[in-house]
Amino acid sequence: MKNVVFREALREALTEEMRRDENVFLMGEEVAQYNGAYKVSQGLLEEFGARRVIDTPIAELGFAGIGVGAAMNGLRPVIEFMTFNFSLVAIDQVVNSAAKMLEMSGGQINVPIVFRGPTASAGMLAAQHSNAFDSWYANCAGLKVIVPSNPSDAKGLLKSAIRDNDPVVFMESEQMYGDKGDIPEGEYLIPIGVADIKRAGTDVTIVSFGRIMKAALAAAVELQKENISAEVIDLRTIRPIDYATVINSVKKTNRLVIVEEAWPLGSIATEVAFKVQKDAFDYLDAPVRRVVSADVPLPYAPNLIELALPNVAKTVRAVKDVMYKS
Repeated sequence: MKNVVFREALREALTEEMRRDENVFLMGEEVAQYNGAYKVSQGLLEEFGARRVIDTPIAELGFAGIGVGAAMNGLRPVIEFMTFNFSLVAIDQVVNSAAKMLEMSGGQINVPIVFRGPTASAGMLAAQHSNAFDSWYANCAGLKVIVPSNPSDAKGLLKSAIRDNDPVVFMESEQMYGDKGDIPEGEYLIPIGVADIKRAGTDVTIVSFGRIMKAALAAAVELQKENISAEVIDLRTIRPIDYATVINSVKKTNRLVIVEEAWPLGSIATEVAFKVQKDAFDYLDAPVRRVVSADVPLPYAPNLIELALPNVAKTVRAVKDVMYKS
């Protein structure tokens, strides 16, 4: 194992895949000369040249569309959005072109493209730059959606995403690029659509993904001090969702708390709660609880951000509620 930061894990995935397959290329704002807004693509221009590491104008709709066309013609583009807040400018290409092309062509045209970049809160960037669009894209048939929580998963899942023949939306927390973690030496891939049990437990199941996994894991540590054993599951992929891992856990613990950085309406937490009550209702000893963001545009002030987003304390309270220990 070796210890790297999140951005380095992503860079390794990109580098290995570009070396392996000359059809893989990276395109987006500032990815080449500036080495990426968050330095994920540092050094790629020097190794692969301007033909495969391509700076674009500030025109997300345009370069996303170019990427879709390139994918339809046999290439494997990785399209970097400087932030998924800006992807809304290009959402027509993601949702109406990339996601639907395979079905609209009667299975004749694959679109092997990855749309990647930072998502959700990045600190004091206020409402227009702090949206978690994970559940938005997961609501679109034809897409696969990945939200990794650590460097090891990020590398293995990005490599799988680049090799996948379907369009993949790969969402990274802006606040995680400097996070350190161990990754295996050498090449490895992580399958899309498989959740991971990050911590085994017996009393309650906590489900999360992405950056908020930190709160879920920290809450489990705090709960253990009070002899509450929490099993923590990282979904990793939110389309498709690994329902089986969650349901099997709930059948063991009989309680479920879902933690997600998203607005409550139409969230992944809502979908998981529905599926569990449908397929594991008789195993539940308490109502399913969600810990999600406040139903407001994210504020700018740090104290209001803390009030709006999920955190450790809110997760601990939710677990105690389902344990009837409030």
